[in-house]
Amino acid sequence: MEGSRRLTFDGRRLTYEERGKPEGIPIFMLHGTPGSRVGPRPRGAVLYRLGVRLITFDRPGYGGSTRLQGRSVGSVAGDVERIADHLGIERFAVIGRSGGGPHALACAALLPHRVTRVAALVSLAPPGAEGLDWFGGMTRSNIVEYMAALAGLNHLTEILTPAAHAIRSDPAHLISGLYDELPEADRRVVANPGIRAMLLENYAEALRDTAAGWIDDAIAFCSPWGFDPADITAPTLVWHGEKDRFSPADHSRWLASRIPTARMTVHPEAAHFGALNVLPDMLPWLANQERII
Repeated sequence: MEGSRRLTFDGRRLTYEERGKPEGIPIFMLHGTPGSRVGPRPRGAVLYRLGVRLITFDRPGYGGSTRLQGRSVGSVAGDVERIADHLGIERFAVIGRSGGGPHALACAALLPHRVTRVAALVSLAPPGAEGLDWFGGMTRSNIVEYMAALAGLNHLTEILTPAAHAIRSDPAHLISGLYDELPEADRRVVANPGIRAMLLENYAEALRDTAAGWIDDAIAFCSPWGFDPADITAPTLVWHGEKDRFSPADHSRWLASRIPTARMTVHPEAAHFGALNVLPDMLPWLANQERII
């Protein structure tokens, strides 16, 4: 079941992968920013033992998927639905980490008849979230990126295109460039050889041809999302590390306060990349096996 596959529609290509148990509980996992379908994920043996069929895909503009300029966060719901239809999957759970968090919530809000459960790890909140200091506690590199996104496509392209080129030449460039901004908790996570190798593979695939996916993600985060988190009716788990400086924990607190079905967990000693360690623990809950996280 493993290996990349492609789905073509309306002149556009989506590249996706499946891992785990073929007849298992289907769970879509939505990657971070920048990211790709090969981003950090539980090992196939873990997925099989849990009875999970994990589906990942490249958002438009990343890896092997065609760009969709002007897409919103909510646009992802249509892509997930097309892949699910193609695979003959009627009902499924969704999980998203970092930049994948808002996209996972979009699926729950816009596909209520299909999404069984949703988890958003270290997610951003929508721009203009009432009562939230959106940039409060955020690291400088992310503030620069999102301010550029607010300034428009051309300005952001000027910033992220050379950054993507540097990462293409050396995928470790992204981690090393952020190292000074990483809290100690994140430094410990990315020092793990296995996680570091997955991150490097992820960044290399995400930006192998272009910075388009990264650019379009950033603009989408800073534009109207195309849905209201308050409309989510599926059971929702929101997780964050208190020491996160890339998407500060107050973003998840805001989301949890708006989503009627949300359950909030904040780990006091974890930061942004700590979500990679807890991701496997989310799968039993997403598969409705009722393990307490």
